[in-house]
Amino acid sequence: MEKGQYVIGIDYGSDSVRSVLVNAKNGKEVSSSVFNYPRWEKGHFCDPANNQFRQHPLDYIEGLTVTIKDCLAKAPGVDASEIKAIAVDTTGSTPVAVNEAGIPLALLPEFESNPNAMFVLWKDHTAVKEAAQINAHAATQPINYLQYCGGIYSSEWFWAKLLHVLREDEQVRNACYSWVEHCDWIPFLLTGATHIETMKRSRCAAGHKALWAEEFGGLPPNEFFSSLDPLLDGVTARLFTETYTSDESAGTLSAEWAEKLGLSTDVQIGVGAFDAHMGAVGGQIEPYYLSKVMGTSTCDILVAPTTDIHGKLIKGICGQVNGSVIPGMVGLEAGQSAFGDTYAWFKQILAWPLNQLLEQSSVIDAHTAAALKEEILRKIIPVLSEQAALLPKQLDDEVAIDWFNGRRTPDANQELKGAFLNLDLGSDAPRLFRALAEATCFGAKNIVNRFIEQGIPVKGLIGIGGVAKKSPYIMQMMADVLNMPIRIHQFEHTCALGAAMFASVVAGIYHTVEDAMVGMGSGFDAEYLPIPENVSFYEQRYPLYTSLGEYIEQN
Repeated sequence: MEKGQYVIGIDYGSDSVRSVLVNAKNGKEVSSSVFNYPRWEKGHFCDPANNQFRQHPLDYIEGLTVTIKDCLAKAPGVDASEIKAIAVDTTGSTPVAVNEAGIPLALLPEFESNPNAMFVLWKDHTAVKEAAQINAHAATQPINYLQYCGGIYSSEWFWAKLLHVLREDEQVRNACYSWVEHCDWIPFLLTGATHIETMKRSRCAAGHKALWAEEFGGLPPNEFFSSLDPLLDGVTARLFTETYTSDESAGTLSAEWAEKLGLSTDVQIGVGAFDAHMGAVGGQIEPYYLSKVMGTSTCDILVAPTTDIHGKLIKGICGQVNGSVIPGMVGLEAGQSAFGDTYAWFKQILAWPLNQLLEQSSVIDAHTAAALKEEILRKIIPVLSEQAALLPKQLDDEVAIDWFNGRRTPDANQELKGAFLNLDLGSDAPRLFRALAEATCFGAKNIVNRFIEQGIPVKGLIGIGGVAKKSPYIMQMMADVLNMPIRIHQFEHTCALGAAMFASVVAGIYHTVEDAMVGMGSGFDAEYLPIPENVSFYEQRYPLYTSLGEYIEQN
C-alpha cells in the first residue's frame, strides 16, 4: 500500500497553541489539538496596568509536546514515517533574550521567574519610550531606516523591546547574547541546534519588525544603534545578515525531539513566520485581497507582485517585505492592536458584578457557581450581538474609538486610548457593544483607506480567525462599513493550515506555496455582501469616528 504524505502545522497564538495534522495531498484535517498556556492562563509574569505581557518558554515547550503527541494519538491510521514535515507560526513581534547556545534565559535556573528573561508578547507596550526614541533618532539619520516599515517604529516590535529590557534589567543585560523571535526559536529548538549563529532567521519577522531590508543589505549598521544607546553597541554582530523565506528548511527533527514526539529524524522543519502571514496563505490569499486575521487583535496582510510595488513606499503600515508571505511577492502588513480584545474587555466589565457576587454567595456551592459563571460568560457576546442587531440605526448613536491597546495602523501610536461619545442615560449594554463593534469596523476602514490612498488597490477581504468564524453580526457590519464583500475561510485553524502548506513545500510535496494553496486549500464557507442602505448609513457615521479620533490624538 502506498504510504501517505502528512504534515503538521503549528500555530502559536496569544492564549494557546494548536497543532493540526493534515493530509498534504488534499489539505484535509486528520486531527488537531489545542493547549492553553497554563502560566499565562493564571496571569503569571503579566502586569496589565503597566502594559506588561510576558510568556514563559515552558508554556511553549509543553504545548508543542502535548499537541503534537495528541494529534498523533488521534490519528491511529497514520504511521509516524508518513509525517514528512513540520512548520510553525507564532505571534509577533514576540522576542526573547537568549544565551550563546540559543537558550531563552528563562529556562536557566537563575532567570526562571524573571519576566525580563521571558518572551515579550506582541501586545506588551512597556517599550513606548524606546519606540519614540527610535523614531526621533531615525529622523536625524542621512538614510531613513524606517522607510520599509511604514515610517514609524512601534513599541510592539523587536528593537524597542530589546532596548527596554536591556535598560530595565542589568542581570538580563549581562547574560543576553542575542535577541530572538518566537517564530525563529521553535524551529531552532526542534532541529536541536546548539549555537545561535546557526539559527535561520525568518524573512517575515526580520523585515516587518527588525528593520532588515534587502535594499540595505541587511540590518541598519551598528552605528545607527550604538548612537541611539551605547547598550546596543555590537548587538547587530550577534544577530543576523541573511534571512530565509518559509518555503525553506531550517533542518531536520533532532534525535531528542524525534524520540520525545515519536517521529522520525527525517522530518523536515520549516523556517518559521508570523501567524497572520502563514494564515494568509492558509486562507488562500490572492493579490490585492486583504486577508484579515481577526483574533485578539487583527493582522491584515496584502500581497502584490514585486513589479507593482517597485518604487512605492507605503506610509503608516507595518512593513513591506519581499517574500514575507509568498516568495516572489511583496507582503504588506497592517493591523489593529485590539479587536477581539475590545469585546473581551467589555465582557469583563459586564461580568465584574457576576464574578464578585457568585464568589460571595452563600446560596449555591462553589462548583455550581463556577458552572453558572462559565455558562453566562459564554453567552454574553452572542446575546449582545443579537440585541445590538435589533437596535434602530440613528446618526447620533453612541460612538466609540477602538484604541484600547493603542493604534497599530495607520500610523502606529501605542499611547493612544479608547473612548466613547454621545452617552446618555439610555446608553445600555447592547448600544455600547454596538458602538465598539462599529469602532473596530471603522478602524478596519482606516486601514483600507490608507492602502488605497497610497496607490494600493483593495479588491475585497478574506476573513480568518475566531471573530470571523463566530460573529456574523460583526462580519456583516464590516462588509457594510467597508462596502466590500468579505469571504470567510472555512478551515477552523487557518493559520495552522497555512503552516501545514509551508511544511508541504519544505517536504517537497509541492514545488511552490501557490501550488500548495491550490492542492490543500479548503475554500470558503460564507460570504458577506454589503447591504446598500447600511453602506449609506455608515458613510454618514464614519466622519464622527474620525473627528473623535482626531480630537483624542491632539489632546
